[in-house]
Amino acid sequence: MNIVIDTHTHSIASGHAYSTIQEIAAAAGKKGMEIIAITDHGPTMEGTTSIYYFGNLRVLPDNIFGVRVIKGIEANIIDYEGSIDLPLRYLKKMEFVIASLHDIVIEPSTMEDHTNALVNVLRNPYIDAVGHPGNPSFQVDIEKVVSTAKEYNKLIEINNSSFMVRKGSHENCRCFLQKCKEYGVRVACGSDAHISFDVGKFDKINEMLEEVGMPEELVLNTSSEKYIAYLREREKRIELIA
Repeated sequence: MNIVIDTHTHSIASGHAYSTIQEIAAAAGKKGMEIIAITDHGPTMEGTTSIYYFGNLRVLPDNIFGVRVIKGIEANIIDYEGSIDLPLRYLKKMEFVIASLHDIVIEPSTMEDHTNALVNVLRNPYIDAVGHPGNPSFQVDIEKVVSTAKEYNKLIEINNSSFMVRKGSHENCRCFLQKCKEYGVRVACGSDAHISFDVGKFDKINEMLEEVGMPEELVLNTSSEKYIAYLREREKRIELIA
């Protein structure tokens, strides 16, 4: 598939990433990306930025070097009730929110706890996707997570970096894709780039999309129109609770 949107990238603000937002946008444009989401790590990640960084993302231009820039966050899930590390007044300002379990923030527990965290996160109207849910360090009930995403019209992320840095993710990611296909749940493809050279890198994701026979209509990243339509859905969802 021709993926033209990268929904998961990190700038130097994340503390352990190595490129500026301008460098990320420039690299994205050269690789044919039409939209990128800047999703720096939430404030409980060791070495990352403060909550005020996310409050000030409004200063970013909507377009940099011809690439649409979405102002987002990869929030950390901080307990097994599904709480995240960005206060509501800042969360409301985000355009795209990924919520993820990281072992540097929360110690891995049981499958029941991990599943409960992702299910509750997906129920949060401000959350768009669960990040790298195939991570075997946080094994979940995949069918339950996917069925919850279906119920709340949310996204499951397939993360290209997981295939290299989260060993053992391959089978879980395939199972997530198969269940998303079965339930008709949309997936968001993220490079999880921590340096500009990796923006728009989807080689492993593309292999698995082909392997599973994933319908293109369920892959959010293949057209700007599809992604913008999702953002409009998101606005309407949030309007209902305002």
